[in-house]
Amino acid sequence: MSGTLNKVMLIGHLGDEVKIHYFDGGNCIGRFPLATNETYTNKQTGERVTNTDWHNVVVRNKAAEICEKYLGKGDKIYVEGRLKNRQWQGEDGNTRYTTEVHVHDFTFLSTKSDSNANAQSANQKPQQSPSPTTNKASEPLGGSEAEQEDDLPF
Repeated sequence: MSGTLNKVMLIGHLGDEVKIHYFDGGNCIGRFPLATNETYTNKQTGERVTNTDWHNVVVRNKAAEICEKYLGKGDKIYVEGRLKNRQWQGEDGNTRYTTEVHVHDFTFLSTKSDSNANAQSANQKPQQSPSPTTNKASEPLGGSEAEQEDDLPF
């Protein structure tokens, strides 16, 4: 072991739709902002204070396509990955910097279909929501025979 660790685990809400960009070789990259909140009570005023932190999240290839298909603004997601710093030259000639969370594992905690189903069934009897979806970007597609029998869309 090298003695260092770069690991990030976040649970938050999407601040916007997943934006996807395709490259010539068929690969793609998806990006979206993720909001995490910290809530506490101010001891001096007794009022509840909420601080929101924004994170730039990056997913690649099949994981990006899955996120684009099933996630929308406001959906809740668990992501796990590593921090990467990036710099580039802006149009004005200034050097820009950003820190991104490069995701290798994620779990949907709510999705577009959950939101739509909840809105449609508001006047109907409550329905049991499906279990969260998990994807490991490092897993090979196809998987074992048991995994292929699942009715998951990926």
